[in-house]
Amino acid sequence: MTDSAGIPGGTDAAGGERRPPRNRRRRLLRWIGLGLALLVLAGAATGWWLYSKFDGNITEDTSAAAELERYERERPAHLATGAQNILLIGSDSRSGKGNAGYGQDRGTQRSDTTILLHLPKDRRSATAVSIPRDLMTRIPACTQPDGSRSVSRFAQFNWAFQWGGAACTIRTVEAFTGIRIDHHMVIDFGGFKKMVDAIGGVEVCLKQPVNDAEAKVRLAAGRQTLHGEKALGFVRARHSLGNGSDTERMERQQQFLGALVKKVQSNGVLLNPARLYPLLDAATSSLTTDRGLASLRDLYELVRGVRNIPTEQIKFLTVPRRPYAADPNRDELVEPDAAQLFRQLREDAPVTVAPPKPSTTPAPATRAAPTPSTTPTDAVPEGNSTGEGTPTPSAPIPTFTGTTAGNAECR
Repeated sequence: MTDSAGIPGGTDAAGGERRPPRNRRRRLLRWIGLGLALLVLAGAATGWWLYSKFDGNITEDTSAAAELERYERERPAHLATGAQNILLIGSDSRSGKGNAGYGQDRGTQRSDTTILLHLPKDRRSATAVSIPRDLMTRIPACTQPDGSRSVSRFAQFNWAFQWGGAACTIRTVEAFTGIRIDHHMVIDFGGFKKMVDAIGGVEVCLKQPVNDAEAKVRLAAGRQTLHGEKALGFVRARHSLGNGSDTERMERQQQFLGALVKKVQSNGVLLNPARLYPLLDAATSSLTTDRGLASLRDLYELVRGVRNIPTEQIKFLTVPRRPYAADPNRDELVEPDAAQLFRQLREDAPVTVAPPKPSTTPAPATRAAPTPSTTPTDAVPEGNSTGEGTPTPSAPIPTFTGTTAGNAECR
């Protein structure tokens, strides 16, 4: 149909506009459909590119897998089906981009921070146990980076990572706890900084200024938000805060991690693509993990299972310790407290934490220390924890000194 001039879609006799002809409407709908299809394809392509990028960022620790398989027969058994124990290792390696400023790279690295994360079967809570780097313990014979074998010896805990990497650290932890480690993650200084920056920093409150040359950090007193470089210095600072002990440093790390967890769980990060993307990029590109967590899908399943845990049920504590009898600059386990904690975790039983209470009675750290063993180090056999000193099944659930992510707010 045409108007008097023969132009399609002209005016009717009353001067009003006619609807476009049917073929024009069809062409319009086709263009709209094509545009929508292109948007869907572009979105799918972008999503696939991001998935491939994040998935490819993760480094699998194949050497640890081979070493652990070699010693499978001596490792503890799984006692609680469905529960998971993940060893989080912060490496003090000076190699790699951005790490050279923290000291000379001597070709070795130790575990600056080690946390045993227990996720119970019901995923209604999480318990993070800090293991002192200065803890004196039995380190088994391990395969060293150059392929040679170290000898079993009684030494400072963080040497295990230097001598045999994640596998040696895992075997050491399993030996003195009797807890089977299911997965592990290793992150270095640079990775930590990138993750803190990705969420826009973490807020802390300082009662006094910090000036720690060794940790390379200077901070004013008061409330402030710490970003990557300063955040790393804060969690590493030791000599300029409190009494300079590693125990106080671990407590500050726990408070910082609690505040970080609260921020990541907030809508400001998880529902904000501008912050979620750099967080995922920083997290995946900074991790070296076992095969069971070496893909984005595996990490997603892990996060999905714990993302709804209330912050009040995310618990932080330090393994019960005191100054080592032979050297007060080192640590030893407090028994039977440590054995009780390890048993709770092995059996996926509840762990209760509470802040320390002022008391006139001596704290566990001041108890008389046992006499160090005189057994020659080379004669002490490797193997799993015996579990001696653990409470009987009828014993009440012990309460350990610690905190929760729900108490991590800056006050």
